[in-house]
Amino acid sequence: MFKKLMLNAGIMLIGSMLLAGIASAHVTVYPKESTQGSYEKFTVRVPSEKDIPTVKVEVKFPMDAVAVSRFEPKAGWTYELAKDTAGKITGVTWKATGDGLASTEFGEFNMQGKVADAATEIVWKAYQTYKDGSVVEWVGANGSDKPASVTTVKAKSAAGATTDSHGQVIAGSGAASSTSSNTSLYLSIAAVVLGALSLIVSLTKKRK
Repeated sequence: MFKKLMLNAGIMLIGSMLLAGIASAHVTVYPKESTQGSYEKFTVRVPSEKDIPTVKVEVKFPMDAVAVSRFEPKAGWTYELAKDTAGKITGVTWKATGDGLASTEFGEFNMQGKVADAATEIVWKAYQTYKDGSVVEWVGANGSDKPASVTTVKAKSAAGATTDSHGQVIAGSGAASSTSSNTSLYLSIAAVVLGALSLIVSLTKKRK
């Protein structure tokens, strides 16, 4: 009886692990966490789950949360941009020029953009097309069978410091001002120490 219970428990554990593995194999955008106002490199990771290749991947951008402007070329794929009437980029579609992503493969597509100053999260809606024309829509809520990937956005730090397109702190921002202030303090201390040493040397010479 005990052996039978252990066997059933083992089967259930293996089954739950397999289901968890299947559920986690979906289109995901990294990083999963960013900061308001920062310039970020985003990576769209696409696993192919069917026995037929993935040949097209479309991602739509929430305009109130992020402004994506640059895309890294990927061998074997082309990309097309979707724009609104004002010319702003609202999404991108990558299309395979060859066989695409086979059932045992995954691909990563890189892009760069700026996180909005007031964003709290970025919800990435993605559409994965297979060679037979079937489309898997990764647009659902968290916990659903086909959830959209979400990047959580943290509030700005360092008293509102801002960064340039390379992620460096811009001069005049809170963090830069703090660094400048610290540097001035260190120089002042060094000047006082050198002055004291000069005075001591001078007094020593007079006594001789």
